[in-house]
Amino acid sequence: MYNEIDLDAIDTTQEPPTEEPARQYYFMAKCRQWVREFEQKNGRRPFAFTQTFGCQMNARDSEKLRGILKEMGYEEASEEKADFVIYNTCTVRENANTRVYGRLGQLKPRKKKHPHMMIGLCGCMMQEPEVVEKLKKSYRFVDIIFGTHNIYKFAELVATRLLSGRMVIDIWKDTDRIVEDLPNQRKYTFKSGINIMFGCNNFCSYCIVPYVRGRERSRDPKAIIREIERLTADGVSEVMLLGQNVNSYGKTLDTPMTFAGLLKEIEQIEGLRRIRFMTSHPKDLSDELIEVMKNSKKICRHLHLPVQSGSTDILAKMNRRYTKEQYLELTEKIRKAVPDISLTTDIIVGFPGETEEDFEETLDVVRKVRYDSAFTFIYSKRTGTPAAVMENQVPQDVIKDRFDRLLKEVQAIAAETCAVHEGTVQEVLVEDICDHDPLMVTGRLSNNLLVHFHGGRELIGQYVDVELKECRGFYYIGQAIGI
Repeated sequence: MYNEIDLDAIDTTQEPPTEEPARQYYFMAKCRQWVREFEQKNGRRPFAFTQTFGCQMNARDSEKLRGILKEMGYEEASEEKADFVIYNTCTVRENANTRVYGRLGQLKPRKKKHPHMMIGLCGCMMQEPEVVEKLKKSYRFVDIIFGTHNIYKFAELVATRLLSGRMVIDIWKDTDRIVEDLPNQRKYTFKSGINIMFGCNNFCSYCIVPYVRGRERSRDPKAIIREIERLTADGVSEVMLLGQNVNSYGKTLDTPMTFAGLLKEIEQIEGLRRIRFMTSHPKDLSDELIEVMKNSKKICRHLHLPVQSGSTDILAKMNRRYTKEQYLELTEKIRKAVPDISLTTDIIVGFPGETEEDFEETLDVVRKVRYDSAFTFIYSKRTGTPAAVMENQVPQDVIKDRFDRLLKEVQAIAAETCAVHEGTVQEVLVEDICDHDPLMVTGRLSNNLLVHFHGGRELIGQYVDVELKECRGFYYIGQAIGI
């Protein structure tokens, strides 16, 4: 829909519509008028810079922000040149908040020197009341503050700031509202993330996300299908379906639909070659989903299945709602159905009360499942979560020792499991020029492993058959076939 809207045809002398998304198009048109006045005065369009902190959900939100800015008439630029700087914040760990405050401190002198400059803050960190109070008191030079529930109102908030000249704060505690058909500007032309749901109902005891992203709500499947069809028509061949727990998709819909059922619908879309998804919660991964993955020609052979701990006692304290034995049984079932699946995971070390025996249970899971890779985290006490006030916090020296041992185990096993593909020919979606060698490109296998091989920029976005010559831990050096 947004590709069909002519913002210049909107009469901004009238009152703004009350319906969404028409209301936001109205405010985009308002902001576009301001941009033209800026351009006439300064001989150039205003520059905008968006910095994303945190997860892929945040990255997808930032694409929407950039899309709206583009419709307003802003041009993208570096942070140093930007007239409008937006930080899309994360708050999973408290040091993420500290980083944002540090970046704001660096912007303050620039803002003082260039009063027309605007600074916007959004994302999970803004959903914490004490953060907003601190910003109001100590960072009065920030212009716009909004949270995770009302990101669709970005154009309206910018227009309000331009009109009033005052700090604009718009934070909602919660909502069940989802606004469709807003602009977005993708990072890649050939692949895209797709939000299929928002929020989380799991309340893991270490996690702040349900408190800042709100309760779980699923998008209408027709809206998801419509968005993916538009994307494929625009050249996208791979999508990543995003949610805090995709396996519980559909429970809040008027007509419930399972995640497996949604995947079957998406698989029918012509022009789509690859389907990825994250994150999967083990407690909700159904036999139906395993069967769909087994029979699918488009769902990638990769499953990220966070275990967090191998100890049933610690899992109970984490409120994960599965046991070690149930997790191992699930991974066995998945491997039996999809033998070439690549399993990856998240693991937290040093959760309150974790004993050496508990940690050994985690190592046992790592050895039995044999992950292709694992994101390993040192437990970070997060104010506002139940775990932050638990007794028996683990000493830092003990945590570091366990973390080092876990990392060594994970890396040794991953080097072995990834190496099994050595000598085979695999289809690779080329994503970019290699960071380490400009004469090479970097692509991704269906199982999510990276491959570097000689090739030029013209291959980006293409599917190439590549012989995997040498495994180097978490990636391959390959050679293109027939090029």
